Amino acid sequence: MFTLQLILLTMIVSLILTPLVIVLSKKIGAVDMPNIRKVHTKPVSVLGGSVILLSFLIGLWWGKPVEHETIPIILGGITIYLIGLVDDLYDMKPLVKLAGQIAVSLIVVLNHITLDFITLPFGIVIEFGIFSIPMTIFWVVAVMNAINLIDGLDGLASGISCIALVTIGFIAILQQNIFIMMICSVLIGSLLGFLVFNSHPAKIFLGDSGALLLGYIIGVLSLLGFKNITLISLFFPMVILAVPFIDMLFAVIRRLHNRQSIVQADKSHLHHRLLDLGYTHRQTVVLIYMIAILFSISSVILYLSPPYGVLMMFIMILITIELIVEFTGLINVNYRPILNLLTRTRYKKEER
Repeated sequence: MFTLQLILLTMIVSLILTPLVIVLSKKIGAVDMPNIRKVHTKPVSVLGGSVILLSFLIGLWWGKPVEHETIPIILGGITIYLIGLVDDLYDMKPLVKLAGQIAVSLIVVLNHITLDFITLPFGIVIEFGIFSIPMTIFWVVAVMNAINLIDGLDGLASGISCIALVTIGFIAILQQNIFIMMICSVLIGSLLGFLVFNSHPAKIFLGDSGALLLGYIIGVLSLLGFKNITLISLFFPMVILAVPFIDMLFAVIRRLHNRQSIVQADKSHLHHRLLDLGYTHRQTVVLIYMIAILFSISSVILYLSPPYGVLMMFIMILITIELIVEFTGLINVNYRPILNLLTRTRYKKEER
């Protein structure tokens, strides 16, 4: 019941704050103007991160968590929000923003939240030693950028984050981890209220402040929920966040293939490709939601599966990712090895 109270409280706070922030955005000019790279055609508020942060902090105040991990979550969350807000208002250079993300990740490390070791089958333990610090920093930065990169359509990043948090929260229940479940509940409520105004046609965007804030908290929660267990455990958060990770990974591959800078923006992300295939704005968002739910269910099955089941699930997940990449043309429209093979096989059967 207390979990439901937290969700309801932060949702109500978010519902109240969002219209006020939208009005404030228009008065101070904190809006995202449409251009050739963007889907929206009218100026839209970019202060969504303010709504998420304030409702999240109010939820934490109400929940009163006593765990020491609350400090890096709050301190790092406020810091990355401010970095994102500066970028929203003044267009920060990519390398400067990356340096800020790394600095915020150090807050996690300094509070002793790190990937220290993994346990392989047959009791073999691999200690990361000094490499635990760069691995932790890389993970938190990767999650922040993955959420930020997929924030290209109304309600997309918010919805994907909500699905990821529900999954992490559910696994936290299985682990009897009350703290992670509480943090997930507070953030889920914030997002549910925000999505009322962020869904298509959006009246407010997350902005970098909101997307980076969500990525930071989800990154830290995944570290707390899956650290120091087994090799397979490291893959749970990757599967939960498969959609933004797929989009980010193949954006890098695509840009390297086209001899472009990996920080150069383009209109070939997953949501762009689905729009190009003829899906409407709303259909594209719902379709990506469904893909995210599929991967989230897969992560829970992975968590509950015996070793042979884990192997089968990984093979199915890899095939699914490959088919998504080929169908949408995430690398390029000519990259279709499996689909071309299936097409040739079908034609041969028809000829017979």
